[in-house]
Amino acid sequence: MSDETGTPTTPLSGTPTPGPRPEEIRFFGTTWVDHSGQYALRRAGVGIGALVLAAAGCFVLRFAYQGLAMADVGSFVSVLLIAAFAICSALAFSRTWGGFSERPDPEKQASLRGFLAIGFVGVLVAWALRCLTEAPGEKLRRREYETAREQYERRTTRRTGNPARKKSGGKQRKA
Repeated sequence: MSDETGTPTTPLSGTPTPGPRPEEIRFFGTTWVDHSGQYALRRAGVGIGALVLAAAGCFVLRFAYQGLAMADVGSFVSVLLIAAFAICSALAFSRTWGGFSERPDPEKQASLRGFLAIGFVGVLVAWALRCLTEAPGEKLRRREYETAREQYERRTTRRTGNPARKKSGGKQRKA
């Protein structure tokens, strides 16, 4: 297991690699480390896909609104529906965008799961906008991975000299 990410340190080929391994990002795997494996194409695909899904979601929400208008439920319910989706989308966008730069608290994330589901358009827009600059969450994972690599390098650097020959309390052992 890697020290920081919890991923196995043995790749599929069977040869162990020393040190921490990078954490995978959804849709990108570990290609974000060196931008290999058609990284730019994946980033464009995820961004465009998120925008298409957000547009489709808005289209479905429009049908829901039209259904309420045809049912003649009144303007209060219509305004309430629009406000609920707008607030949930804004909250979902904010939470998702913030989650790209720091790890979200799992308890808060679990308690907001309903809001995030209702505001799915905000989540998709956040993913699309982040794909313009990097893979979503890449900066956070790169920072964690580099920190883990530095700590690993510091722990594994070899010391000079024989530690068994240290002076102990003023007495030296002669051979």
